[in-house]
Amino acid sequence: QVQLVESGGGLVQPGGSQRLSCAASGDISRINTMRWYRQAPGKQRELVALITRGGSTNYADSVKGRFTISRDNAKNTVYLQMNSLKPEDTAVYYCNAQTYRSDSYWGQGTQVTVSS
Repeated sequence: QVQLVESGGGLVQPGGSQRLSCAASGDISRINTMRWYRQAPGKQRELVALITRGGSTNYADSVKGRFTISRDNAKNTVYLQMNSLKPEDTAVYYCNAQTYRSDSYWGQGTQVTVSS
C-alpha cells in the first residue's frame, strides 16, 4: 500500500505562484511514476504533469512553460511548482502514484483557487 498526502493549496492572485507537495509513505519502493491531476468544477479530471523515477517529465499543453514537476526521492516527495497562474488553473489538484505493477494510488486532493 502507498499513502499520499498533498499540501500547499490555497488562494493565489492571477500571475502568482504556488507550490504543491505530495508526500508518499508506505511501500514507496514500488512507485515508478508520479502524476499530478486536476479537476475543475463541472469538468473531467485531467492530467497536468508526470515524472518517472528516472526523472523524465511530461506536461499538459495548457501548463507547459508555467508548471514544473520535480521529485525528491530521498524525501519521498513530489512537487508541482506553478507560476504565472491563471483563473482557469483553479481546480482541486490530486497526486497519483503508479507502481511498477500499474497499481494506482491517489491523495485526497488540495484546492487551488486563482482569483483577485
